[in-house]
This record gives sequence, structure tokens and C-alpha cells, in this order.
Amino acid sequence: MLRRGELKVVRRATIVALLMAVNWCARAETTLSVSGGRFVVNGTPTFLLGVSYYGGLGASRETLLADLDDLQRLGFNWMRVWATWLNFVNVAALTPDGRPRQPYLDRLVWLVGECDRRNFVVDVTLHRHRSEDAQRMLPDLASHLRAVETIVLALRSHRNWYLDLANERDIRDARFVSFEELRRLRDRVKELDPDRLVTASGAPKQDDLDEYLGRAKLDFVSPHLPRNAASPGQTAGRVRQLAGWMEERGRTVPIHLQEPFRRGYGEWQPKAEDFLTDLEGARAGGAAGWCFHNGAQRGAPDQQPRRSFDLTRRRLFQQWDGEERRFLELLLRPR
Repeated sequence: MLRRGELKVVRRATIVALLMAVNWCARAETTLSVSGGRFVVNGTPTFLLGVSYYGGLGASRETLLADLDDLQRLGFNWMRVWATWLNFVNVAALTPDGRPRQPYLDRLVWLVGECDRRNFVVDVTLHRHRSEDAQRMLPDLASHLRAVETIVLALRSHRNWYLDLANERDIRDARFVSFEELRRLRDRVKELDPDRLVTASGAPKQDDLDEYLGRAKLDFVSPHLPRNAASPGQTAGRVRQLAGWMEERGRTVPIHLQEPFRRGYGEWQPKAEDFLTDLEGARAGGAAGWCFHNGAQRGAPDQQPRRSFDLTRRRLFQQWDGEERRFLELLLRPR
């Protein structure tokens, strides 16, 4: 039996060991950066192979952990989650004017932390939007700036995520965000967190690329390409073209294909081979990342399966159809 003095020593040693373990966990992190046209994860150039997980803040912890386990087994290393997701279910981490909305902001913090522990990258997306009840999400620059501040301050201890300032910012409806506004949003991020990577998704063209890279000063571009039967075979060429435009301007940044075509979107229903061709074209063209995009089945009863658009009832791996599952099988085959 230990004496009282010896017990004190053991207790003190135990406390010190626990504190050291806590400090080690706090220091352990996944660091995302860019170098030229590539993403770099923990010092290693890395192609980001990702998946849409838009309504991820509506998923239970059990669902998220199970999906992450399966995604990592298949070689995925990033996911796209929206902080302003209102489709089917409102799981937004922000109020319409950009303030914290619980419990979803806490869920976002936990999700990013869990992904950090796994060396998994997270795309946190903001968007301006008019919901079905006509309520505007981030209706003006002031609310958009407040949203940026809320997200950055909540997540800045983690280095495994980047911020999409405005999804499809160039569409001339409620989603539109000007280049001047983008610059203001980008500058606010950098004031709070100088090394945080930012982008804004859209369709960069040759004549506005200077605005994306010069005026808005984005860290990388996230082009949303056309969605038709010819698209898979055109991806490599489109990426090379965009890279060539950047080379002409003397600034090369990563080209990140964060939202390609998907099943359930329109008349054309891509097959497993189309997804694989698109992914291989992205790699061959020099893209820095590619997403296995998925969402609700338009025209189907209740738009089921909703896939990443609604994760409140079933996890993502339970909602993919036969062609999507076949694509995942193709990913595992040696090439």
C-alpha cells in the first residue's frame, strides 16, 4: 500500500501526464496550404479527393463517424459542408444576418475538429440565398461580413479547413456577390486569420480571371463546370485552359473542382464510368482537387434519395444508388 506522500507523488505525476496528453492533442493538427497550383497537407503536395456533405450539420455524430470511416477507407481526404444550409432542413450554423446559430455552430466546430484529428480537409461554404419562405440568407455585405467573422473566430484554432466565401457568386440572382464585396470579405478573413485559405466558387472566364486573382485576391479558384454528357471528356482540356490563362498572367493557383456534375440533377444521369473519367481528367489536366458531387433526386417522390442534401435520417453511404456505389468500387481497383 502506498503511503500518503507517495500517493501525492503518483497523483501529481498522473496530472502532469494528463496535461501533457491534452497539450499534445491540442498541438496535433492538419495544416492545409498551397504551393503554386497544388494543395499541400502537412508539408506534402496532396490531391484533394472529396465528397459533397452539404447538410452535414444535420448528421448525428454516429452518422458522421461512420461516413468518415468509409470515406477514408476509399481514399477520400476532404468534404464540402455548408454553414448556411437551408434545403429540406435548416441546419445552418448562422442566422440570416450572420450571427451564431446553435446547436449547429457547435456541430460545425466538432466536425472540423474530428476531421482535423483524421488529417481530413473541410470546405466550409457560405452563400447568399432566398429560401422558400422568402427569407434572405446573408442579404447584404454587413451580414456577410458578420458571417465570415463568426465562422473564422469559431474555427481558427484548426488549420484543416478553407472558406468558400460565396457559392456560385457570379449568378445574377440572390446568390450574386461582386468582386468588390469579395475583396472586402477576403480582407476581413485575413485580418482575423492571415493564413486562412479562401476561395469563391463560380465560373471564372478568361476576361474576369484578373478580378478573381487580382482584385479579390483569392488563394485558389473553384470553377463549376457544365453538366452534360460531354462534360467528362472535356474536363482535362478545361482545366488546362484555365491553367494557361493563369500562366499568361504570371500567377498560378490551385484549380479546385469542388462541384462537378451529379446524379439526380437533370435529364442526363451520369454513370459510374462518367465519374471516373471526370476524376481522371481532373488529375490529367492538373487540377488540385475533385469532388464526388451528390444531392437530391429531382422529380422523384419527396426528392429521395436526398443524399448529402439531407443527412438527418440516413447517412450518406445509405443513400447512394447503384451507379454511385459502382463508382466507389471502381475507385478501389488498381489503375
